Amino acid sequence: MNNQLGIPILSILIFLPIAGAFVVALLNREKEGLIKGITLTVTIANFFISIPLFTSFDKTTAMMQFVEIAYWIPSWGVKYFLGIDGISVLFILLSTLLSILCVTISWHSVEKKVKEFYSAILLIEGSMIGVFCSLDLFLFYIFWEAMLIPMYLLIGVWGGPNRIYAAIKFFLYTLIGSLLMLLGIILLYIFGGRTFDVLEIMKVNYPFGLQMLLFWAFFAAFAVKVPMFPVHTWLPDAHTEAPTAGSVILAGILIKMGAYGFLRFSLPLFPEASLALSPAMMILSVIAIIYGGIICLGQTDLKRLIAYSSVSHMGFVTLGIFALNMQGIEGGILQMINHGIVTGALFLSVGVVYDRTHSRQIADYGGLATVMPVFSAFFMVFTLASVGLPGTNGFVGEFLILVGAFTASKPIAVFSATGIIIGAAYMLMLYQKVFFLEKSSKIMKIPDMDRRELLTLLPLLILVFWIGIYPNTFISFMDESVKALLERIYNSQMTNLDISNILEGKK
Repeated sequence: MNNQLGIPILSILIFLPIAGAFVVALLNREKEGLIKGITLTVTIANFFISIPLFTSFDKTTAMMQFVEIAYWIPSWGVKYFLGIDGISVLFILLSTLLSILCVTISWHSVEKKVKEFYSAILLIEGSMIGVFCSLDLFLFYIFWEAMLIPMYLLIGVWGGPNRIYAAIKFFLYTLIGSLLMLLGIILLYIFGGRTFDVLEIMKVNYPFGLQMLLFWAFFAAFAVKVPMFPVHTWLPDAHTEAPTAGSVILAGILIKMGAYGFLRFSLPLFPEASLALSPAMMILSVIAIIYGGIICLGQTDLKRLIAYSSVSHMGFVTLGIFALNMQGIEGGILQMINHGIVTGALFLSVGVVYDRTHSRQIADYGGLATVMPVFSAFFMVFTLASVGLPGTNGFVGEFLILVGAFTASKPIAVFSATGIIIGAAYMLMLYQKVFFLEKSSKIMKIPDMDRRELLTLLPLLILVFWIGIYPNTFISFMDESVKALLERIYNSQMTNLDISNILEGKK
């Protein structure tokens, strides 16, 4: 473990936006320009502060980096313990980038309770980063739950007509799952040496029966967040009713926390249970891929279609993770980043046209390509990335996942590949209906994207091609950490030669 920068950079990334939220909350609500300006400044500053994590990261080790550790509640074995590795570093960068875009896209669309809205955005940013940095289960749980209230408010206060129903459903699903995880954390504390230190708990070999019990306790929280089939039903409602910024946070970061939880906790802490349940998890993933895609074919609401597509895309992520080989896990991690970029961009794009037409119904559009040609070009790129066109980021992630799945189970890989075909069908049909059919009266005179909207989408467009053309920039961060994870999973059951075969993808 090391901190190569010598400064508490992770603490700064967590608490700068939280401090900014309190400053914004103290301002006079009439000073909307100042509120927006401070929020934007804080999110931009946090993004630039996060860049050294990218440039100074040591890719040659699986050790935790930028570590900060202090005793917090010694009598309980609770530490303030932060650190990141190749699995978590990219999520922090994605969180700080998307937070800026959530502020800029909401600049003119949020008209009520502006102060409270931007305070909630900043609180969520700090909590998101805290989740990805925490190496103490007590601290992790605090950040995990801290996101719940501001996200509930984003949906319930600034959402659509059915926002109360969607917000309560989101709250109940995630709270119940989190409470079951809390019971699992308490059991780990009792059987893991009276400590919440993840790295210390990882050194304990738990009986298989206890591993199975703990796996399911953590699964309850992580599966809801992903969301995996069949606990996915909160997501379409939450996405549909949330404001644009809320949808971007949900799609870009929040649902990644479930898959991240599997990687950080379930797989390394319960390796034997993970191996035993891998086939079941892969089957659930394939069901989510196909089910989510088929449901998308019948959607009439833009946001609801993209929301169900998230169920399908995140099915690919969990498929890759539970393939339990190098290609699958790295593909799953990369696809989480890709999904945050592409689906976040699609929700931002829907926000652009919704601000002009105040309609999410696909039938209310048509011929948009002639009215908004620049916007149409951006949306086409994000559509092609969503369906995995070679040269875009979506292709690389899905390709690695399918290679990993094929190595683990050929029938499952074949079934999962049908999801790509279904995905192409519903996304291309969506593009045709919105951009190329007869013009709707609602869009006859609407303007193309302005400079603010263009600058909001441009970073995501660049990342689509950067990852699609040269993915090793990002994959190289993961290599050593994923190797260490696989060694942890297989170490108790295989020889060194067998482990080498796993690392080479010969499971």
